[in-house]
Amino acid sequence: MVEETDVLILGGGITGTGIARDLELRGLDTVVVERGRLADGATGNMHGLLHSGARYAVADPESARNCIEENRILRDIASHCVDETGGYFVQLAEDDESHFERSRQACLDCGIDVESVSAEEIREDHPYLASETKRAFRVPDAVIHPFPLTVANAVDARDHGGIIETHAEVVDILVEGGAVVGAEVRYREESKIETIRARHVVNATGAWAESVGAMANIEIPMRPSKGVMVVVDFPSLDTVVNHCRPATDGDIVLPHENTAIIGTTSVEVENPDDYPKAQWEEDLMIEEASRTIPDIATARTIRSYWGVRPLFGGTDVTLEDGRALTRDFALLDHGERDDRPGMTTIVGGKLTTYRQMAEAVSDHVSSELGVSEPCRTATEPLPGRDDPDELRNTLDEFGPLPPAEELASDVIRD
Repeated sequence: MVEETDVLILGGGITGTGIARDLELRGLDTVVVERGRLADGATGNMHGLLHSGARYAVADPESARNCIEENRILRDIASHCVDETGGYFVQLAEDDESHFERSRQACLDCGIDVESVSAEEIREDHPYLASETKRAFRVPDAVIHPFPLTVANAVDARDHGGIIETHAEVVDILVEGGAVVGAEVRYREESKIETIRARHVVNATGAWAESVGAMANIEIPMRPSKGVMVVVDFPSLDTVVNHCRPATDGDIVLPHENTAIIGTTSVEVENPDDYPKAQWEEDLMIEEASRTIPDIATARTIRSYWGVRPLFGGTDVTLEDGRALTRDFALLDHGERDDRPGMTTIVGGKLTTYRQMAEAVSDHVSSELGVSEPCRTATEPLPGRDDPDELRNTLDEFGPLPPAEELASDVIRD
């Protein structure tokens, strides 16, 4: 059990492990503590879309630009965690013509590659699409596997000296002289509480950032939003299908092994650990997805799972739907913001931009600790890219697989 480190990172999702990897490559010692398994929160309960940015191009162009930049990086450094499926934004006869054109042009404005496709062309290649399909445009969406990606970051951090502690729950934040200096951690398997002191603490707990901040008397207004994913038996699907309309429920369908994953709702919740999981959400996914892919209406439902988005509520929000909140991330410097030095929180964002989020946090923490080493994570390949066994043999150590991966027979690509 480590008693002291340079940086203590709270949260073992993709952001927390990505921060650990980045800091270790810069020469700082890190410890990650996660109350469950790796990827236990939003990371392991997402639909698996590697965003091209097209979904955000109209309403949130900055997020769209970030997505396409990181999409290209992840295809390089983590190609073993990515399925190159491509994606389409499909317009049905009933849909708004102008929205299709706005979306296509916004993608081009954000630097996203777009290829226009006629109804005849797309249905020839993808005959499961609705006969009402009018046209589409192709974008570089892909499917990404969040669990091996998280493990790859954790393994690389550990290979460079970092420590990854799972089933280790933060029960208090240590504050001395007005500054955060560490945390108390309960280890589930050993039924004991230990103190870890650190030169800096990073709160990367996602939807739980507010409760962790409260331990240090810091207010972090979160607006967690639940979303359901429904998994159906649909081996024919071979690409990502987006219904080209303003973002709403059930407008994304992704291939995953021999299944299709349909997502998702956006319903604000108070407690990310305790919220209703309603049948109407599942039914709505099937109903909406079958507009673009009619056979989904009669496909066998295998199961459903829910995730909670870590949306930050610290900006002016006028719409109740969580979709109105930006999908960009916010870095909170608590020394500057709350007169509580020694702690930084990262909230918001999405899996596609995790590496960029980790770089921003690591730049900030390195500056605080007097380290000038540059970020290397955009060019250094993750473990397993060049040797699949390097990562595959480690998955069981950090398992079991989270919901988004349970159906995968082999989530590491040879």
